[in-house]
Amino acid sequence: MSTASIPPKRPGLQLLNHISTTNIKGDLFGGVTAAVIALPMALAFGVAAFGGAEGGAAAGLWGAVLVGLFAALFGGTPALISEPTGPMTVVMTAVVADLTSRDPQNGLAMAFTVVMLAGVFQIAFGLLKLGRYVTQMPYTVISGFMSGIGIILIVLQIGPFLGQAIPGGGVLGTLSALPSLVASAQLDEVLLAVITLAILWFTPRRVRSVVPAQLIALVIGTLLSLSVLPGDADGLRRIGVIASGFPQLQIPHVELPLIRVMLIDAAVLGMLGCIDALLTSVIADSITRTEHNSNKELIGQGLGNLASGLFGGLPGAGATMGTVVNIQSGGRSALSGLARALVLMLVILVGARLAGQIPLAVLAGIALKVGVDIIDWGFLKRAHQISIKGALIMYLVIALTVLVDLIAAVGIGVFIANILTIDKMTALQAKSVKSVSTGDGGLILPDDEKALLDQGKGQVLLFQLNGAMLFGVAKAIAREHNAIRDCKAVIFDLSEVSHLGVTASLAVENAVEEAIEKGRLVYVVGTTGTTERRLEKLGLFKKLPPERTNISRLEALQAAITALA
Repeated sequence: MSTASIPPKRPGLQLLNHISTTNIKGDLFGGVTAAVIALPMALAFGVAAFGGAEGGAAAGLWGAVLVGLFAALFGGTPALISEPTGPMTVVMTAVVADLTSRDPQNGLAMAFTVVMLAGVFQIAFGLLKLGRYVTQMPYTVISGFMSGIGIILIVLQIGPFLGQAIPGGGVLGTLSALPSLVASAQLDEVLLAVITLAILWFTPRRVRSVVPAQLIALVIGTLLSLSVLPGDADGLRRIGVIASGFPQLQIPHVELPLIRVMLIDAAVLGMLGCIDALLTSVIADSITRTEHNSNKELIGQGLGNLASGLFGGLPGAGATMGTVVNIQSGGRSALSGLARALVLMLVILVGARLAGQIPLAVLAGIALKVGVDIIDWGFLKRAHQISIKGALIMYLVIALTVLVDLIAAVGIGVFIANILTIDKMTALQAKSVKSVSTGDGGLILPDDEKALLDQGKGQVLLFQLNGAMLFGVAKAIAREHNAIRDCKAVIFDLSEVSHLGVTASLAVENAVEEAIEKGRLVYVVGTTGTTERRLEKLGLFKKLPPERTNISRLEALQAAITALA
């Protein structure tokens, strides 16, 4: 059979990632190193999301395995490491608390169903090719949103840090219960949490380059709890029993009265996961000098979260720390993600009993440090120096994220930022709308056209638009046209217009119609491409004789001077 009869491959249909065999050693070492980083983080996030309840640690570990596995197999960023992250954990904590309070019997099953739905949303975003739009938000909003999530994670860890369960009511509930939490603090657990934070903050860089500080804190904290501070039934709170087998399938469960709540939670979780993953993909690109496939990455993340929810795992996204460590350790392809998932799976199946001895206070210290790291300290320090308005937007988003709602925070923040941007753009575009009646009126024109304008002695007006004419410039068009007083001919010059929006098109139409009603000679020149087609569909050219539209600016000036002579 000839090669001509073989249909060409279509890259868009190759969903499964190619596993490179040219960097096996680097990928395996990167994957193992990333697994070491992931272990304490997955345990901490699992316990945090479930409020210390049984099963949280296992959910965190299986979330790290499943999200990482499927994202590596099907994602669009080969070196990306995906696992439960601080932002995703914050949202999942709220979802679990809300649904279990509404329905104690089925709340947890519905929470895992929300994770599955979040994955479905992400797959849909990828199939609809929305990847490039996900992270196109003002940085002030992203910074405020992430800093708000960091604050939430810190506040929610106050209870476990002090040796107690997380109070109900989220951030406000924890803050209102703060006096009682402090009064009944368990000093031994506080000591362990403080030691954990000290290790995380003060471990020398050269040590951290060999062994992650989180793992050091986990091991030392656990050993101290077993030797110096032995815990019994009335002593230290520990993770407890972690099921060492494979997870059970979670049948999706939906209660019709709560379906709206579940869909909103899933949309928030899915969108947050998209933002988290794609921002990390950009970081990975900058280190590896490659370019990720945003839409494919969203599909991989969606499949990972769908699988994680089906087997009782936490939701996840691209993790910056794990990704950077993987790349720095030699990971370059999806093989590193697969190796990491395999190592974590072996830990669950073989070392679950040992992990069950880890004190909850140690995990609280690790999670609290993650919250501190999520806060965008660099921008917080400089925001007011860069832009007062931008800083106010960031502070507003932080306050709304912490005290009100994640969706409200992003929605209101983006809305206000866009309004301010539109206002600024409108002011800039307004300068591109000019009308002159003399050769030295401020427009750059050839000498012969300037001479014709001067010859008109103020009776011929050149009304020129320049650049992209979006809806914000409509007011400037109307204002400039209303300023026209004594003239007998108006030439609307659109030769320098790169884009004419619908609202601006209607403003031009209104200006032309008003000039015609006042008995002025009207010419519309320089229209090409989409600008010409848009005005033609509006029927503007039907309101003028062909000899006043299908001509150049020079010809229009000559015709106007001749007609007024």
